[in-house]
Amino acid sequence: MPVDLSPEALEKGETMIQAKQLVKNYDAFRAVDGVDFDVQKGECFGFLGPNGAGKSTLMKMVYCFSPRSAGELSIFGLDPDLKPAEIKNRIGVVAQTDNLDEQVSVIQNLEIYAGYFGLSRRETKNKIQSLLGFMALEAKSKARIKELSGGLKRRLVIARALLNDPEILILDEPTTGLDPQVRHLIWAKLRELKGQGVTLLLTTHYMEEAHELCDRLLVMDKGKVLDSGKPRDLVQKSMPPYVLELPATLQKNLGALPTAVHMEAHGDKLFLYSTSPDVLEKVAVSLSGEFRIRTTGLEDLFLKLTGRDLHDSD
Repeated sequence: MPVDLSPEALEKGETMIQAKQLVKNYDAFRAVDGVDFDVQKGECFGFLGPNGAGKSTLMKMVYCFSPRSAGELSIFGLDPDLKPAEIKNRIGVVAQTDNLDEQVSVIQNLEIYAGYFGLSRRETKNKIQSLLGFMALEAKSKARIKELSGGLKRRLVIARALLNDPEILILDEPTTGLDPQVRHLIWAKLRELKGQGVTLLLTTHYMEEAHELCDRLLVMDKGKVLDSGKPRDLVQKSMPPYVLELPATLQKNLGALPTAVHMEAHGDKLFLYSTSPDVLEKVAVSLSGEFRIRTTGLEDLFLKLTGRDLHDSD
């Protein structure tokens, strides 16, 4: 049955973005391969996958940078191939690269970008002051870009993406390479935006980031969807609830494992999964050393679905 992508249909269900069998080819290479998803108003929807999964390629189609090769795509009920200007006026984009103007100051970067949206001088001044405060950048307003740390640059890019009061904020790997303090500050700001009704579209390969921010996730690898749903639900339906992680060198000391234990060996680690922490504790007690039994999480699911080998860059 064909998907109804009309503005009227989307408004009823408050669907902001909808994709059906979305495809992107680069010559003979298929970067996105038949992806379906929908994003609801006010949620944070995440794309989780290793480098090379097709996440960034998918985002470029959503923010009208790269046309799709096949399939259906609708943003606000509009086709990005036909109405790119209308869509761009209503979204904000935080791309992987900061692409700031190194020759001018923080405030001048924002002033230049504000010009694209036809804001008056007064509106521009008020908006910039508000965003500098929101992203804790007031003290750096006159600094040159080359004087900023990576974390400050990232906060500025987010501030810039908010100049047009976007209904959808697209964030492509927003905290890659940042230290934990800056990462948590950005997470707090994104949660605040979500609380204000902004719809967030996020790509990440950080499990903690996906867990902290995303209402729903789509797990991707090699351009295909592997699974989708709420983070906790995805883990619960696919993984035993407990895992014992051991050095691989201890495999020879394990002996026969209980039938209730499933073991995976990857690199220098052993992962023993079970529905019972008591069973895993008995295994741990039989070995020398101290080992922690933990609950399974997104990282375990991610590695199960995508494998534990390194991937090429996206």
